[in-house]
Amino acid sequence: MAGKPFRVTRLFFPRIAHSLLASRTVAAMLTRMMSAQSPITETPLPYMQGLNEGQREAVVTTEGPLLVLAGAGTGKTRVLTTRIAHLILQGKAFPGQILAVTFTNKAAGEMRERVEHFLTGPTAPVQESESPRPASGVWLGTFHSIGVKILRRHAEVLGFTPQFTILDSDDQHRIIKQLMTEHNIDNQKQPGKVILSIIQSWKDKALIPEKVSGAMTDEHGAGAIAAAMYPRYQERLQQLNAMDFGDLLLHCVSLFQTQPHILKEYQQRFKYILVDEYQDTNVAQYLWLRLLAQGHHNLCCVGDDDQSIYGWRGAEVGNILKFEKDFPEAQVIRLECNYRSTPPILAAASHLIAHNKERLGKTLYTDSKVEGDPLRIKSVWDDGEEARFVGEEVEAYQRDGHRLNDMAVLVRAGYQTRSFEERFMTLGLNYRVVGGLRFYERMEIRDAVAYLRLVNQNQDDLAFERIINTPKRGVGKATLEQIHTYAREQNCSLFDSLSALLEQAAIKGKAAKPLAEFVKHIFQWRSLTDTMPLADLMDRILEDSGYRAMWQAEKSPEAAGRVENLRELVRALAEFDTMEHFLEHISLVLDTESSDAPQDQLSIMSLHAAKGLEFPVVFLTGWEEGLFPSQRTMDEKGTTGLEEERRLAYVGITRAQKHCIISHAANRRIYNQWQSSIPSRFLQELPEEHTEILEGGTYSQRASGPALFQKGIDAFVKKGPKLDLGAPSPTGFKKGQMVTHVKFGQGIILNIEGDHLTVAFSGAGKKKIMADYVKAA
Repeated sequence: MAGKPFRVTRLFFPRIAHSLLASRTVAAMLTRMMSAQSPITETPLPYMQGLNEGQREAVVTTEGPLLVLAGAGTGKTRVLTTRIAHLILQGKAFPGQILAVTFTNKAAGEMRERVEHFLTGPTAPVQESESPRPASGVWLGTFHSIGVKILRRHAEVLGFTPQFTILDSDDQHRIIKQLMTEHNIDNQKQPGKVILSIIQSWKDKALIPEKVSGAMTDEHGAGAIAAAMYPRYQERLQQLNAMDFGDLLLHCVSLFQTQPHILKEYQQRFKYILVDEYQDTNVAQYLWLRLLAQGHHNLCCVGDDDQSIYGWRGAEVGNILKFEKDFPEAQVIRLECNYRSTPPILAAASHLIAHNKERLGKTLYTDSKVEGDPLRIKSVWDDGEEARFVGEEVEAYQRDGHRLNDMAVLVRAGYQTRSFEERFMTLGLNYRVVGGLRFYERMEIRDAVAYLRLVNQNQDDLAFERIINTPKRGVGKATLEQIHTYAREQNCSLFDSLSALLEQAAIKGKAAKPLAEFVKHIFQWRSLTDTMPLADLMDRILEDSGYRAMWQAEKSPEAAGRVENLRELVRALAEFDTMEHFLEHISLVLDTESSDAPQDQLSIMSLHAAKGLEFPVVFLTGWEEGLFPSQRTMDEKGTTGLEEERRLAYVGITRAQKHCIISHAANRRIYNQWQSSIPSRFLQELPEEHTEILEGGTYSQRASGPALFQKGIDAFVKKGPKLDLGAPSPTGFKKGQMVTHVKFGQGIILNIEGDHLTVAFSGAGKKKIMADYVKAA
């Protein structure tokens, strides 16, 4: 009983301080005095009720560096927000002494609302406050928003005014193009977007122009141009009193590194620093955090190395992997109790990700007593059958009581969405494409279709205006006005106007020749409409016009995806008999897309866009070698890329709460040709006891895991040349044996000549390679 009066006083006395003295400072001092007299009791504080042991430990371990490894669905947001509330309510810090950073405004807003609830809601120890929003003093926001806040206070030190402008991507591109023109650099040979993306990658690494070394550039290509443009670009931004998004962290780091007194001010201010999604930080963000944390050393980083999937945009998984090396005194707490998924889903995800070597290690589990279904795997003949299968499954789940909002189709590549969109429209299933445009709304698809529309009829002025200078043909405002004026005078279409002006030699300058080529091509393509299949005609248009080559030359991150979408468009056209039929189909699709969106919709999205989301039913599609894992990623990054692809698979599986269905096709049409595919190696890495193969598959009736993978390989072999399986050669390998290569993935030995092997790799095709560079699969 002796402890009860003290406990009541401890909670009651700060209330009196708030109500009578109306002073947050006094209240905080009293709270600190009380908390210093007694540690946290064994009975959880009201705002910590419901936390498991690991979560509670992460909340109360407030002093020193702390890494919280929070697996998928383990409640990391609750830990972060409870920790902020705990620091304030226990008097360890005023709100203004806490810095909490995350990656999205949505996440920051959600965190702030939860903290407010803890501080003012029914579980708050102190109900009365002089501020209606006691958490408003916390520095809580995205890296960029916090960076802006700091830079506006110290802009003069960097040569800016506090009213500096933050430029969007269009403004940045316009400045780069102007600078390239001033220095006689051809924007068509080295697009400004490419130069800008290289500069932004240097900013993500916290490299100012003076620190860009020759080793980071190529001698004559885009890297060299970017290195020359970078200082001029920064000078122009300063003249405009403007910064781009990369500057918001770069200038902060420079400010702290060159102004020790300013750095010390913020080091002393931020007694506690919390970071969400630490695995997604880039070098600049990492340096910014390290500099600030050198004051009180109370840095709490929450993240999951197994969900680091944004290497392509600068994220460094190494930041979280080396946390204990950076902070030798750091504590590590693992949150492994998952509140989202069933045991089979968690077991399969954990078994898969365990194949990665570069990880800190943890195993998800659940306290749920629900047994759950195994992961269901379906092998199909092609992507059309895959779309039909998913559509039928969606309707079956609807009959079982699931809403469309409960389901998501996740794809690895953007072009995959088309077959699903077409099927869902046929079935009348409402859907939305999350994190991107629907297939026929994408810019490159609209451009390509505009070429077809103009070929179909001269009078389509909207199509003409869309493509007349795409790709660039040197058409300026004066030339366009000349075409429009003649069309109005003669009451004809813009295309007919251009044709007439060219016949009269009325168009002068550098645009005359490419415009003449454009008109000639339109007539040529029109003459082929009755004799050439529509898909072949589209392929010819993309080639002759230079439109596909434009995107192939583009080195921006999205360019490769646009090329893939164009290939998918060509593939789609093979399903239509006439151009009129296809264009009518497009009009109906776009009309449907523009209608008011219903409330209940099935989600289609990329695996990257799905991170942070969850659904009762998840369809993981296209699990084939070369598509997933992506051959391009493995070609560029080798083992590092393969591990990131595996983390992406892990993210996909852990989006599912109750049901996870994986599909893969034996054939996909690539470059307008059918190519055989073998199942993804990730299927081989799933545990057999937690997977089930659906009946009627292309490869197998009841095989699962490694057995399924081998069935797929066997089918792949049967389609290819007959192999005379003999005894092992001096290399230790034999024909027909499965081998794996760090870059090309898995394949089959077709022939052996001395120490050289001819191997058929799925996705990479035939390769002649030395035996030392492969190993038995």
